[in-house]
Parts: sequence; structure tokens; C-alpha cells
Amino acid sequence: MKIDTTDAKIVRLFTEHPRMSVLEASRQLGVARATVQARLDKLIDGGAISSLSPRLDPTKFGYSVSAFVSVRVEQGAGHANLGEFLAGIPEVTEVHTVSGDFDVFCRVVATSNADLQRVLDRIAAHPTPVRTSSSLVLTTHFENRALPAFEAAAEHPA
Repeated sequence: MKIDTTDAKIVRLFTEHPRMSVLEASRQLGVARATVQARLDKLIDGGAISSLSPRLDPTKFGYSVSAFVSVRVEQGAGHANLGEFLAGIPEVTEVHTVSGDFDVFCRVVATSNADLQRVLDRIAAHPTPVRTSSSLVLTTHFENRALPAFEAAAEHPA
């Protein structure tokens, strides 16, 4: 998808002020309301913006523990059915099939270390994992940081 600096300014504005109206954005950017709306529609339809839903912070509703879990899967078992299984565990917030020593990489949240053990046991209950490895998150410096890459793409189109 081809984007430009106007797209980047619109996305930054809505990233920093997600409750802003399209009319207010047009005023702040000095462009027509229809321009802002058309650009947003283009970015949403093209998949560059995947969601306008709120970003949730699990620590604010009881999940103070966060961990990354690597899962090695039994060879030949496939990843799709494990992904579907993991989607049924509310504390699993991300799942990625990866290359390397492990096959699947997950981010999980828990209310305590004991609760993390419960989540890990639930992951291990599926028949395909042969090994898991966990790393507790001590500090998050940033996450979900796609805006700088989006702005760079606008400045240096491919």
C-alpha cells in the first residue's frame, strides 16, 4: 500500500488521540473532513489500520504478570490446531508460528506466578507441545510500536 506524509499525520493524530472526531482531526491538520475520512477508509480497507478498538492494559484489570512462552511442537503435528486451542485460553494474548529452536511463540498474562503456572499447565495439556520455555516480563519499555515504521514508510516509499 502506498502511503504519504498526510496519511502518517492522520495516523499519528488518531494514535495519540483515539477519541478525536474526524472533524477535529481535519481542523488540526488543515485538510478537509472528507480528506481525513477518505484517507482513514483507504488505510482501513487496505489493512494498514487493523483496528479502531481500544488498547487494553491487562495490568489495570488484575493481570500483573506477563510472560513470553516458547512452545516446541511434536514434529508432523502442525501448528493450526494448537493455535486454535491457544485462542481458547483467555490469558494467551498473542500467538506466532516462528522459526528457530521453538515452533510457536506466545505472550500470556496472569494474575500471579501461581496463576501463570496454571496457564502454562493448560498450554501443556494440548497433545502437541513437547516442551515449553517461559520468560517473565520484568519491564516493558514499549510494545505494539508500528507507528515509527509507518511514518518511515511515508517518508521513503518503496
